[in-house]
Amino acid sequence: MNTAIRLSLIASAFALGAGSLIAATNPIVGGAAMFPTKNIVQNAVNSKDHTTLVAAVQAAGLVDTLSSPGPFTVFAPTNAAFAKLPAGTVETLLKPENKGTLTAVLTYHVIAGKVSATQLAAKVKMGGGKAMLPTVQGGMLTFAKAGKGYTVTDAKGHAANITIADVNQSNGVIHVIDTVLLP
Repeated sequence: MNTAIRLSLIASAFALGAGSLIAATNPIVGGAAMFPTKNIVQNAVNSKDHTTLVAAVQAAGLVDTLSSPGPFTVFAPTNAAFAKLPAGTVETLLKPENKGTLTAVLTYHVIAGKVSATQLAAKVKMGGGKAMLPTVQGGMLTFAKAGKGYTVTDAKGHAANITIADVNQSNGVIHVIDTVLLP
């Protein structure tokens, strides 16, 4: 095999490997690649699965906060998670007169600092199967192992599954969840 063909094959193999590396580094959430060089808001606006969350963050006036250096750990409910709430709940929360309640609900999904899935797992193990972490809102979330993944339980006993973990951002990490948590 001549040198030009061999180099071409090596370059192609490298490109395929690099593509796999990029996919592993940049998980796809809501049909969009999430880039660790972008902040939480910059990535979230591209996810088709998080349009309700983005609208809520905008209505609560939290865009600047979640765009700041942080770091933050965000448990990001999907549109389907918001759809599980009783009819009219989201619309009511988005009204200007309910901004305080909306802010409390959203900040209940945020932990100060960057907490990876590995760190959560270690905390659960050290806690004998459960770990409690404080939210920015001031409440507590309870984490536990469930099957092959982890659940997050709110103060009212609603449990969310972490469906996509470790979506790294420039200012923290997002863990996608399937249920809205309530303080």
